[in-house]
Amino acid sequence: MAEAAASPADTAAIDDQEPQREAVPDLESQRRQIENGENGRGRPLQVGESWFLVGQHWYKQWEVYVQGGDQDSSTFPGCINNAELFEDQVNWRLKKELVEGEDYVLLPAAAWHYLVNWYGLEHGQPPIERKVVELPSIHKVEVYPVELVLVQHSDMDTPHTAQFSQTDSVDLVLQTAREQFLVSPQEETRLWIRNAEGSFERLCNTRVTVLDASLKTGQLVVMETRNKDGTWPSVQPHVTSSTLEEEEDFQGQPGICGLTNLGNTCFMNSALQCLSNVPQLTEYFLKNQYVEELNFCNPLGMKGEIAQAYADLVKQAWSGHHRSIVPQMFKTKVGHFASQFLGYQQHDSQELLSFLLDGLHEDLNRVKKKEYVELCDAAGRPDQEVAQEAWQNHKRRNDSVIVDTFHGLFKSTLVCPNCGNVSVTFDPFCYLSVPLPVSHKRVMEVFFVSMDPRRKPEQHRLVVPKKGKISDLCVALAKHTGISPERMMVADVFSHRFYKIYQLEESLSSILDRDDIFIYEVSGRTAVGENSREDVVLPIYLRERTPARDYDSSYYGLMLFGHPLLVSVPRDRLSWDSLYHILLYRLSRYVTRPSSDDEDDGDEKDLEDKDSLPKPGHVTEGSSQDPGLEQAGPSSGVVSGSRAPVDNSPGPSHWPQRARRKHLFTLQTVNSNGTSDRSTFNEDTYGVSFSSQPYIAIDWEPEMKKRYYDEVEAEGYVKHDCVGYVLKKAPVRLQECIELFTTVETLEKENPWYCPTCKQHQLATKKLDLWMLPETLIIHLKRFSYTKFSREKLDTLVEFPIRDLDFSEFVIKPQNDSAPELYKYDLIAVSNHYGGLRDGHYTTFACNKDSGQWHYFDDSSVSPVTENQIESKAAYVLFYQRQDVVRRLQTQASSSKPPASSACGAPPKSEFMDVN
Repeated sequence: MAEAAASPADTAAIDDQEPQREAVPDLESQRRQIENGENGRGRPLQVGESWFLVGQHWYKQWEVYVQGGDQDSSTFPGCINNAELFEDQVNWRLKKELVEGEDYVLLPAAAWHYLVNWYGLEHGQPPIERKVVELPSIHKVEVYPVELVLVQHSDMDTPHTAQFSQTDSVDLVLQTAREQFLVSPQEETRLWIRNAEGSFERLCNTRVTVLDASLKTGQLVVMETRNKDGTWPSVQPHVTSSTLEEEEDFQGQPGICGLTNLGNTCFMNSALQCLSNVPQLTEYFLKNQYVEELNFCNPLGMKGEIAQAYADLVKQAWSGHHRSIVPQMFKTKVGHFASQFLGYQQHDSQELLSFLLDGLHEDLNRVKKKEYVELCDAAGRPDQEVAQEAWQNHKRRNDSVIVDTFHGLFKSTLVCPNCGNVSVTFDPFCYLSVPLPVSHKRVMEVFFVSMDPRRKPEQHRLVVPKKGKISDLCVALAKHTGISPERMMVADVFSHRFYKIYQLEESLSSILDRDDIFIYEVSGRTAVGENSREDVVLPIYLRERTPARDYDSSYYGLMLFGHPLLVSVPRDRLSWDSLYHILLYRLSRYVTRPSSDDEDDGDEKDLEDKDSLPKPGHVTEGSSQDPGLEQAGPSSGVVSGSRAPVDNSPGPSHWPQRARRKHLFTLQTVNSNGTSDRSTFNEDTYGVSFSSQPYIAIDWEPEMKKRYYDEVEAEGYVKHDCVGYVLKKAPVRLQECIELFTTVETLEKENPWYCPTCKQHQLATKKLDLWMLPETLIIHLKRFSYTKFSREKLDTLVEFPIRDLDFSEFVIKPQNDSAPELYKYDLIAVSNHYGGLRDGHYTTFACNKDSGQWHYFDDSSVSPVTENQIESKAAYVLFYQRQDVVRRLQTQASSSKPPASSACGAPPKSEFMDVN
C-alpha cells in the first residue's frame, strides 16, 4: 500500500537515516548531478523505484541559482518547500490534477536526497514519494494512487480511506481491510464494490491488480465476513423468520444436513450429498485450500463460480448449524452454465455428478495455460513407459483436487479384425460406468380374447425374447391356449380404442411395460379363390349416445366405453342385419337379448336364446389374422394418431332407418379414433362389400344400454395360472459387473475404429483394463438402458461390499505386494434411484467422516441407518474410498482432535431408526 505522503514523524526518521551532511559541491557540480548525472532526473524509469515530487516554483528558483554561479547570490532558493502542492498542512493531502512540468518536477531518490542534504526540507513537511509502476506498454511514476473507501458489510457507516497503487493486488486491498477491521485469521471474508449504477458486484478474483479490477478513486469497497453457519450475510436465506430463529439456536453433527427439494431436484441433492461425504474433498473446501487455486481465466471452466457455489454449500452443510439448507444459488449457477439443467425437470444424478466433477476440476485447475499435448500410441513400447507418459501428459493439462481424488487410468486395447494391428493407449477416467448382466428374456402381460363369447378375457404372463418380434409373443401365448399363432392379432388398447394394431414382424421393443396389450383370436380364412371365402377383421368400438349440455335437445354427443373388439366377418356381401347378429353374438356374454314380452312383431324368431347360439367356427365367424387385411386400404390394420380425447360432437346419420325397431344398438362406420363417419363400404340389394378396412362403432341409447348391457360382466376377466409365476432375477455381485466392463467387445457399426494400417474404418475388438485406480473410486451401475426402439430400467439387485472391495484381480499394473491397501476400498456413499424411467426419486446413503455413522439423506430429511439397510435394488452410483486414504485421514484426524467413536471402515454402534 502506498501512502500519499509521509508524516512529519516519518520525515524525522528519514532525516535520521540520511548520511551526515556533506560539504556542498559547487553550483555547476550540483546542476550536473541533479540534471544529467547517473542518478539525475534524466535517468530512465525502473519499475519499483521511488521518485519524489518537488514543487515547480522551488525547483525553478534552484535552477536560476545554480546557473548564476554565485553561491552568495540573492537567488538562493532556501529549504525545499512543497507547500503549494498540498491541499492543507494537516493531512498533507496532495492537490488534485497537478501537472508535471507546471506544478512539480519528478526526481529519482538519489537526486532528491542530494537536494535535501544540500538545502534541507521545510520543517514539518513530508517528502512526497511515489513508485514507478508498469502499466500496459508504459512505465510511469504513479503520482496519484487509487484511494478507496473501505467499509464492513455489518457497519456501512464507518468508512476507512486507504490508498493503493494500480499495480497492487486486490488481495492487498482485502488484507488491508481485514487488518483495519480486526478480522481474525480463522474468519473468511470477501469483497464487493459499488459500481457507477449504484449496484454491488463481487470482486471474485483477488489475484488481479487494482488496475485490472478497474477500481477508481473514491469507490466504495465492502468487506463481508462469512457467518458461523457457513452463510454470507448478503445472501438472504430462503426460510421463514421463525425457521431462521430455530436454525440460529441449532447445533448438530457437521455434515448431517438435508437439502430442500426445489421441485424435481432430488437428483441434484443426491449427487451433492454423495460428493459432500468424500472426506478429503470436503476438508479441501472447509480449510479454504480452494481459494488459492480458483482458476478465473480457464476458457473451459466457469470463472470459479461453480467451485465457489459448491464451497458455500459445503460450508453450510458442515457448519453444524443447519438441519437442512436450500441449494437455490447452486441450482441457479448449474442452470446458468449447463442449460440442460435449467428449469425443474427430473434428471439423472450421475449426469449431474459428471457435470459437477468436470466443472469443479476446470474451476480449480492449477494449470493456467494448457499446452498442446500429442497423444501417442504404444507402438510396441512397454506398458509401464506408455502409461507413465500418458499420465504425465494428462497432468500437464489437468492438475486439480479432482484429478488428485477421482482420476485413474485405463488401458485400452483395439485389435483390427482385418490385419491384426494392435493399438494400445492409456486414457484417464473419472468414474467407472459398469454394465449389469442383462437377461435376454422379457416378461410381458397380455389379455387373450377368445372368439368364444362365453369365455372371459384371460390375463397371461408370457416370457419372450427381449429382442423378439410380435410373432414371438403369439407363439408364447399359443403354448398356453392351444390357439395357432396365425389366428391371433395383437393390439395396444388405450382409452377404449385401438392405439395401435401390430403386424407380426414388428419388434417387441416398441411395446412398453405400461401398455395394455390385447391379443384377439380371429378367423383363419384368408385364401382367395373359387369356392373360398375371404374374411376381413373389423375393429369394433362401443359408444353411448349422451345428451349434450345444450339448450338444443336434438344435440347428442357420443362417448366411447368398454373394451374394443376385433371381429372376423366375410369381406363380400355381408348385410347390415347379418353384421348386427354377428356382433350381438360376440357380445352375448354381457348383453342380454330382449325377452318375448319385449317383442312387438315376429321378425326376431331367428334370434335364438343364449344357450342355443352357434359355436365358434359357424359361418358368422372365422379365426385367423388376415394377411389381406394388412393391405386393405390406407390403414393397413394399424391405428395411427395420438391418443385423442373422446369426441363429444353430434354423431352423423346412423343406420337405424334399416334397423328393426327392437334392435338393441345401431351400427356406424367411424375412423380409427371412433369419432367420425368413414364411408368405406359399398351397398346394394345383396349386402355390403368393404373396399378398405373400416372401423365400426356400436352405438347405444342410454336406456337400452342400462337395460341390456351388463358393465360388471363386460369388465370381468380371469387370470391364467401363468400369472402367478415370477421370473426370478438372481442377484449379481459387483465384481461380475466389473468383469463385464473389462470383457472384450466388438465395436458397433455406428462407432467404427480407423485402422492406420488398413487405412479404413473397422469394427475392431476393444478391451478396457484398469491400470491405476484413484483415491476415491466412483462406480456407476448402468441401470438405464436406451436403444433406438426401447428404454428400460434394470432393477437387478447388485451385491456390493461395505468394506474390503478388492481390486487386485482387476488392476493389471504390476502391484506392490507389500501394500495391499492400495487395492482395497471401503464404501462411503451411495446414490439411490427408486421408480421407473418416467418417474422416480433419488436419495443417498452416506457415512459421516467425523462420526463414522451412516445416514439416509432424502432431500431435507436425514436419519441414521444401519449398514444392513444400504444394499438394495435402488443402488445406482457407489462411492468407494481407498483404504490407504482412510488410514491417512484417520491419522490426520487423530492428531488434531480426539478420535471418533467409529469410522466408515468399521460398523458404527447405534440404535436402528426407520427411514421415512
